[in-house]
Amino acid sequence: MASSMLNEKQKKIFIRQHYGLAGKHSAVKVCGWTRKSLHDKGVCYKQKFYGIPCHRCLQFTPTVNSCTQNCKFCWRLGSYNYDDNLNDWDKPKEIVDKSIEAQRRLLSGFPGSTCNIEKWKEAQKPKQVAISLAGEPTIYPKLGKLIEEFHKLSMSTFLVTNGTLPKSLKNLKTLPTQMYVTLASPDSKTFEKLCQPNIPNAWENLKKTLSIFQNLNTRKVIRLTLVKGHNMHSIENYAKLIKKANPDFVEVKAFMSVGGARKRLEYEAMPFHEEIVDFAKELGDNLKIKFAEEQKESRVALLTNKNKKEWNIHS
Repeated sequence: MASSMLNEKQKKIFIRQHYGLAGKHSAVKVCGWTRKSLHDKGVCYKQKFYGIPCHRCLQFTPTVNSCTQNCKFCWRLGSYNYDDNLNDWDKPKEIVDKSIEAQRRLLSGFPGSTCNIEKWKEAQKPKQVAISLAGEPTIYPKLGKLIEEFHKLSMSTFLVTNGTLPKSLKNLKTLPTQMYVTLASPDSKTFEKLCQPNIPNAWENLKKTLSIFQNLNTRKVIRLTLVKGHNMHSIENYAKLIKKANPDFVEVKAFMSVGGARKRLEYEAMPFHEEIVDFAKELGDNLKIKFAEEQKESRVALLTNKNKKEWNIHS
């Protein structure tokens, strides 16, 4: 099996795709919404929903070349490897330091006529890290220590996992500020076809993760990634799975036709925002959770029964 550590050829490819490399297997990339925020042209839905200052957000992964799935809707251009026998992992603090350095290098060319210089200065010291850029972060065996190192810098942490490695989540000694589990299928048949797992028992593992999710002492989100013509069906099944997890929030998000996904899925598979809202409202009715917020530009809707004062993690 191919290694999850980057070789020289892969490094060149990632650099050409505007990733900033941070060691043997970690990387950052400036989010499109971070770019917009730095030019005062809008903010991401995470800022609108949770108070994240997106111009100070570090979009990051400790496993840029390794995942347990090859989802058709993934923006990654190539396919993923998964090797659970690796032992040559970088140390958490080293990864954190190199990631922030890489982000600063990527931001170095931003100052200009339309860049908000005050925001750019603030961006040199990230306040939030989204551990979600590419790959499956729970593969990294020192993930808890990595999160702890980010917390030492007074950064909030959002961890996004596909839920196929429940033992890794159960063993996390330091939990993120907010944890996401991506739910992209209402049943095993849809899951196998759309998410294309490359490990055995992935669907059963995901269900195990949903069962232990409610017992994790942190803010919890289930995110549905919806692809028209592929997984926008069986709302009652989605509701049953979400009830197992008992999350604080449910995000209903459209697949976006970007990057490698354009080669795997037709453009028409990207739902309109109105379709996301309709789906979210019906799901909310099934779950008895309120339709709370939306952002049309991101084609996303939020369901929660929490008071709005509780949403903001930086309050």
